[in-house]
Amino acid sequence: MRLAIIGLGKMGANMARRLRAGNIEVVAYNRSAEKTTDLEKQVGVIPAFSLQEVVDNLTAPRIIWSMVPAGDTTRQIAAEFAGLLNKDDIYVDGGNSYYKDSIALASMFSDKHIHFLDVGVSGGVWGLKEGYSLMIGGERKIADYLNPIFEVLAPGKNKGWGYVGPHGAGHFVKMVHNGIEYGMMEALAEGFELMHAKQDFSLDLEDISRIWQDGSVVRSWLLDLTRDALQEDRELSNIESWVDDSGEGRWTVHESIDLDVPAPIIASSLYRRFDSRQQDGFAMKVLSAMRNKFGGHAIKEKK
Repeated sequence: MRLAIIGLGKMGANMARRLRAGNIEVVAYNRSAEKTTDLEKQVGVIPAFSLQEVVDNLTAPRIIWSMVPAGDTTRQIAAEFAGLLNKDDIYVDGGNSYYKDSIALASMFSDKHIHFLDVGVSGGVWGLKEGYSLMIGGERKIADYLNPIFEVLAPGKNKGWGYVGPHGAGHFVKMVHNGIEYGMMEALAEGFELMHAKQDFSLDLEDISRIWQDGSVVRSWLLDLTRDALQEDRELSNIESWVDDSGEGRWTVHESIDLDVPAPIIASSLYRRFDSRQQDGFAMKVLSAMRNKFGGHAIKEKK
Protein backbone atom coordinates (compact mmCIF):
# COMPACT_ATOMS: atom_id res chain seq x y z
CA MET A 1 0.00 0.00 0.00
CA ARG A 2 1.23 3.50 -0.82
CA LEU A 3 0.02 6.86 0.44
CA ALA A 4 1.13 10.48 0.45
CA ILE A 5 1.90 12.52 3.56
CA ILE A 6 1.33 16.24 3.03
CA GLY A 7 3.10 18.45 5.56
CA LEU A 8 6.40 17.41 7.12
CA GLY A 9 6.32 19.17 10.45
CA LYS A 10 7.41 17.08 13.46
CA MET A 11 4.20 15.04 13.49
CA GLY A 12 3.95 14.50 9.73
CA ALA A 13 7.62 13.60 9.35
CA ASN A 14 7.50 11.15 12.25
CA MET A 15 4.37 9.53 10.87
CA ALA A 16 6.17 9.07 7.56
CA ARG A 17 9.10 7.46 9.41
CA ARG A 18 6.80 5.07 11.27
CA LEU A 19 5.00 4.12 8.07
CA ARG A 20 8.29 3.42 6.30
CA ALA A 21 9.42 1.29 9.25
CA GLY A 22 6.20 -0.67 8.72
CA ASN A 23 7.08 -1.23 5.04
CA ILE A 24 4.42 1.13 3.70
CA GLU A 25 5.51 3.26 0.78
CA VAL A 26 5.24 7.01 1.38
CA VAL A 27 5.14 9.87 -1.08
CA ALA A 28 6.19 12.98 0.87
CA TYR A 29 5.45 16.63 0.11
CA ASN A 30 6.20 19.81 2.00
CA ARG A 31 6.11 23.44 0.93
CA SER A 32 9.77 23.52 1.96
CA ALA A 33 11.54 21.30 -0.57
CA GLU A 34 14.47 20.97 1.83
CA LYS A 35 12.37 19.02 4.34
CA THR A 36 11.20 16.68 1.60
CA THR A 37 14.75 16.05 0.40
CA ASP A 38 16.02 15.47 3.94
CA LEU A 39 13.30 12.88 4.64
CA GLU A 40 14.07 11.13 1.36
CA LYS A 41 17.69 10.72 2.47
CA GLN A 42 16.77 9.63 6.00
CA VAL A 43 14.02 7.07 5.46
CA GLY A 44 13.57 6.57 1.74
CA VAL A 45 10.30 8.34 1.04
CA ILE A 46 9.35 9.10 -2.55
CA PRO A 47 9.83 12.87 -2.87
CA ALA A 48 7.28 15.13 -4.56
CA PHE A 49 7.74 18.85 -5.13
CA SER A 50 4.26 19.80 -6.29
CA LEU A 51 0.75 18.58 -5.54
CA GLN A 52 0.45 17.33 -9.12
CA GLU A 53 3.63 15.31 -8.62
CA VAL A 54 2.10 13.82 -5.45
CA VAL A 55 -0.91 12.62 -7.44
CA ASP A 56 1.26 11.32 -10.28
CA ASN A 57 3.25 9.15 -7.83
CA LEU A 58 0.15 7.36 -6.54
CA THR A 59 -2.05 4.67 -8.03
CA ALA A 60 -5.83 4.46 -7.75
CA PRO A 61 -7.39 4.67 -5.32
CA ARG A 62 -4.96 7.45 -4.36
CA ILE A 63 -4.58 8.05 -0.62
CA ILE A 64 -3.68 11.55 0.56
CA TRP A 65 -3.02 12.11 4.29
CA SER A 66 -2.81 15.79 5.19
CA MET A 67 -0.87 16.90 8.27
CA VAL A 68 -0.84 20.66 7.62
CA PRO A 69 -1.94 23.31 10.17
CA ALA A 70 -5.66 23.58 10.84
CA GLY A 71 -7.71 26.41 9.38
CA ASP A 72 -6.97 28.23 6.16
CA THR A 73 -3.99 26.03 5.22
CA THR A 74 -6.03 22.85 5.62
CA ARG A 75 -8.89 24.27 3.55
CA GLN A 76 -6.55 25.52 0.82
CA ILE A 77 -4.65 22.23 0.43
CA ALA A 78 -7.91 20.24 0.48
CA ALA A 79 -9.44 22.46 -2.22
CA GLU A 80 -6.36 22.04 -4.44
CA PHE A 81 -6.44 18.26 -4.10
CA ALA A 82 -10.18 18.23 -4.78
CA GLY A 83 -9.30 19.52 -8.24
CA LEU A 84 -6.56 16.94 -8.80
CA LEU A 85 -8.01 13.69 -7.45
CA ASN A 86 -10.39 11.33 -9.22
CA LYS A 87 -13.54 9.47 -8.25
CA ASP A 88 -13.05 7.03 -5.34
CA ASP A 89 -9.69 8.50 -4.31
CA ILE A 90 -9.30 9.03 -0.54
CA TYR A 91 -8.40 12.19 1.36
CA VAL A 92 -7.56 12.06 5.08
CA ASP A 93 -7.25 15.13 7.29
CA GLY A 94 -5.08 14.15 10.25
CA GLY A 95 -4.48 17.67 11.55
CA ASN A 96 -6.11 19.34 14.56
CA SER A 97 -9.04 20.67 12.54
CA TYR A 98 -12.31 21.97 13.96
CA TYR A 99 -14.85 19.21 13.47
CA LYS A 100 -17.37 21.49 11.70
CA ASP A 101 -14.68 22.37 9.16
CA SER A 102 -14.19 18.64 8.61
CA ILE A 103 -17.90 18.15 7.96
CA ALA A 104 -17.70 20.93 5.35
CA LEU A 105 -14.67 19.32 3.71
CA ALA A 106 -16.45 15.97 3.61
CA SER A 107 -19.32 17.62 1.73
CA MET A 108 -16.93 19.27 -0.74
CA PHE A 109 -15.17 16.00 -1.50
CA SER A 110 -18.46 14.10 -1.67
CA ASP A 111 -19.64 16.41 -4.45
CA LYS A 112 -16.64 15.18 -6.45
CA HIS A 113 -17.17 11.54 -5.42
CA ILE A 114 -13.93 11.56 -3.43
CA HIS A 115 -13.91 9.82 -0.04
CA PHE A 116 -12.94 11.74 3.09
CA LEU A 117 -11.89 10.75 6.61
CA ASP A 118 -11.17 13.03 9.57
CA VAL A 119 -8.67 11.40 11.91
CA GLY A 120 -7.80 12.85 15.29
CA VAL A 121 -4.15 12.05 15.99
CA SER A 122 -2.62 12.11 19.46
CA GLY A 123 0.92 11.17 20.45
CA GLY A 124 3.01 14.24 19.83
CA VAL A 125 6.76 13.83 19.50
CA TRP A 126 6.58 10.40 21.20
CA GLY A 127 4.35 8.93 18.50
CA LEU A 128 7.29 7.73 16.41
CA LYS A 129 8.43 5.43 19.20
CA GLU A 130 5.19 4.66 21.07
CA GLY A 131 2.64 4.88 18.26
CA TYR A 132 -0.24 7.28 17.72
CA SER A 133 -3.75 7.20 19.12
CA LEU A 134 -6.11 7.53 16.15
CA MET A 135 -9.77 8.58 16.33
CA ILE A 136 -11.36 7.95 12.93
CA GLY A 137 -14.46 9.62 11.51
CA GLY A 138 -16.12 9.24 8.11
CA GLU A 139 -17.29 6.34 5.95
CA ARG A 140 -16.85 3.05 7.78
CA LYS A 141 -15.96 1.07 4.66
CA ILE A 142 -13.19 3.53 3.79
CA ALA A 143 -11.86 3.41 7.34
CA ASP A 144 -11.82 -0.40 7.11
CA TYR A 145 -9.92 -0.21 3.81
CA LEU A 146 -7.21 1.88 5.49
CA ASN A 147 -6.85 -0.47 8.48
CA PRO A 148 -3.33 -1.59 7.43
CA ILE A 149 -2.17 2.03 7.67
CA PHE A 150 -3.84 2.62 11.03
CA GLU A 151 -2.33 -0.57 12.44
CA VAL A 152 1.20 0.61 11.58
CA LEU A 153 0.70 4.11 12.99
CA ALA A 154 -1.02 2.97 16.20
CA PRO A 155 0.65 1.53 19.34
CA GLY A 156 -0.50 -1.95 18.29
CA LYS A 157 -2.69 -3.82 15.84
CA ASN A 158 -5.68 -3.61 18.17
CA LYS A 159 -4.50 -0.87 20.51
CA GLY A 160 -4.98 2.87 20.58
CA TRP A 161 -7.08 3.40 17.48
CA GLY A 162 -10.59 2.91 16.20
CA TYR A 163 -13.54 4.12 14.16
CA VAL A 164 -15.67 6.53 16.23
CA GLY A 165 -18.44 7.75 13.93
CA PRO A 166 -19.49 9.69 10.79
CA HIS A 167 -17.80 12.70 9.21
CA GLY A 168 -16.61 15.12 11.88
CA ALA A 169 -16.70 12.57 14.69
CA GLY A 170 -12.96 11.90 14.58
CA HIS A 171 -12.02 15.52 15.09
CA PHE A 172 -14.86 16.04 17.59
CA VAL A 173 -13.53 13.22 19.79
CA LYS A 174 -9.97 14.57 19.44
CA MET A 175 -11.25 18.03 20.46
CA VAL A 176 -12.81 16.63 23.64
CA HIS A 177 -9.65 14.57 24.25
CA ASN A 178 -7.61 17.77 24.24
CA GLY A 179 -10.10 19.53 26.50
CA ILE A 180 -9.74 16.72 29.04
CA GLU A 181 -5.98 16.99 28.65
CA TYR A 182 -6.18 20.66 29.65
CA GLY A 183 -7.94 19.75 32.89
CA MET A 184 -5.55 16.92 33.75
CA MET A 185 -2.52 19.11 33.12
CA GLU A 186 -3.94 21.93 35.23
CA ALA A 187 -4.64 19.59 38.18
CA LEU A 188 -1.10 18.23 38.11
CA ALA A 189 0.36 21.72 37.79
CA GLU A 190 -1.65 23.02 40.77
CA GLY A 191 -0.67 20.04 42.91
CA PHE A 192 3.02 20.48 42.20
CA GLU A 193 2.78 24.22 42.87
CA LEU A 194 1.16 23.50 46.23
CA MET A 195 3.96 21.11 47.19
CA HIS A 196 6.58 23.55 45.91
CA ALA A 197 5.13 26.24 48.19
CA LYS A 198 5.40 24.03 51.32
CA GLN A 199 8.96 25.15 51.97
CA ASP A 200 9.21 23.83 55.55
CA PHE A 201 8.94 20.23 54.26
CA SER A 202 11.70 20.69 51.64
CA LEU A 203 9.83 18.32 49.33
CA ASP A 204 11.73 16.71 46.48
CA LEU A 205 9.20 17.09 43.67
CA GLU A 206 11.15 14.98 41.20
CA ASP A 207 11.27 12.09 43.68
CA ILE A 208 7.56 12.47 44.48
CA SER A 209 6.77 12.25 40.78
CA ARG A 210 8.84 9.03 40.72
CA ILE A 211 6.85 7.61 43.65
CA TRP A 212 3.57 8.41 41.93
CA GLN A 213 4.60 6.77 38.67
CA ASP A 214 3.86 3.25 39.98
CA GLY A 215 0.75 2.11 41.81
CA SER A 216 -0.67 5.61 42.30
CA VAL A 217 -4.17 6.51 41.12
CA VAL A 218 -2.73 9.61 39.40
CA ARG A 219 0.01 7.76 37.50
CA SER A 220 -0.08 8.82 33.84
CA TRP A 221 1.99 9.75 30.82
CA LEU A 222 1.57 13.41 31.77
CA LEU A 223 3.10 12.61 35.16
CA ASP A 224 5.97 10.83 33.41
CA LEU A 225 6.61 13.95 31.33
CA THR A 226 6.44 16.10 34.46
CA ARG A 227 9.14 13.98 36.06
CA ASP A 228 11.29 14.28 32.93
CA ALA A 229 11.05 18.07 33.14
CA LEU A 230 11.86 18.12 36.86
CA GLN A 231 14.88 15.87 36.32
CA GLU A 232 16.24 18.41 33.85
CA ASP A 233 15.58 21.41 36.11
CA ARG A 234 14.05 20.95 39.57
CA GLU A 235 12.98 24.61 39.78
CA LEU A 236 11.99 24.92 36.10
CA SER A 237 13.97 28.13 36.30
CA ASN A 238 14.44 28.49 32.56
CA ILE A 239 10.71 28.34 31.75
CA GLU A 240 8.49 31.44 31.63
CA SER A 241 5.05 31.09 33.23
CA TRP A 242 3.35 31.46 29.85
CA VAL A 243 1.07 28.66 28.60
CA ASP A 244 -0.25 28.72 25.04
CA ASP A 245 -3.32 26.88 23.73
CA SER A 246 -3.77 25.21 20.36
CA GLY A 247 -7.46 26.14 20.03
CA GLU A 248 -9.06 22.79 20.78
CA GLY A 249 -9.66 23.69 24.42
CA ARG A 250 -11.59 26.76 23.26
CA TRP A 251 -13.64 24.67 20.83
CA THR A 252 -14.47 22.22 23.61
CA VAL A 253 -15.73 25.02 25.87
CA HIS A 254 -17.77 26.50 23.00
CA GLU A 255 -19.33 23.09 22.38
CA SER A 256 -20.23 22.67 26.06
CA ILE A 257 -22.10 25.98 25.85
CA ASP A 258 -23.89 24.99 22.62
CA LEU A 259 -24.94 21.64 24.12
CA ASP A 260 -25.80 23.02 27.59
CA VAL A 261 -23.34 20.54 29.10
CA PRO A 262 -21.37 21.89 32.07
CA ALA A 263 -17.59 21.57 31.72
CA PRO A 264 -16.27 23.74 34.57
CA ILE A 265 -12.88 22.01 34.92
CA ILE A 266 -12.05 22.27 31.22
CA ALA A 267 -13.26 25.88 31.08
CA SER A 268 -11.28 26.82 34.17
CA SER A 269 -8.11 25.21 32.85
CA LEU A 270 -8.48 27.17 29.60
CA TYR A 271 -8.89 30.46 31.47
CA ARG A 272 -5.87 29.63 33.61
CA ARG A 273 -3.83 29.54 30.40
CA PHE A 274 -5.13 32.98 29.51
CA ASP A 275 -4.21 34.16 33.00
CA SER A 276 -0.63 32.95 32.53
CA ARG A 277 -0.14 35.43 29.69
CA GLN A 278 -1.03 38.51 31.70
CA GLN A 279 2.20 39.64 33.28
CA ASP A 280 0.44 42.69 34.68
CA GLY A 281 -3.17 41.55 34.70
CA PHE A 282 -5.72 44.29 35.40
CA ALA A 283 -8.07 41.84 37.13
CA MET A 284 -5.47 41.21 39.83
CA LYS A 285 -5.19 44.97 40.35
CA VAL A 286 -8.97 45.22 40.77
CA LEU A 287 -8.95 42.37 43.30
CA SER A 288 -6.16 44.02 45.28
CA ALA A 289 -7.95 47.36 45.26
CA MET A 290 -11.22 45.81 46.47
CA ARG A 291 -9.47 43.99 49.32
CA ASN A 292 -7.87 47.25 50.37
CA LYS A 293 -11.14 49.19 50.27
CA PHE A 294 -13.29 46.74 52.21
CA GLY A 295 -10.75 45.38 54.64
CA GLY A 296 -7.83 47.71 54.70
CA HIS A 297 -5.57 44.97 53.31
CA ALA A 298 -2.18 46.15 52.13
CA ILE A 299 -1.55 46.86 48.48
CA LYS A 300 1.78 45.82 46.98
CA GLU A 301 2.75 48.92 45.07
CA LYS A 302 5.09 48.97 42.06
CA LYS A 303 8.56 50.26 42.74
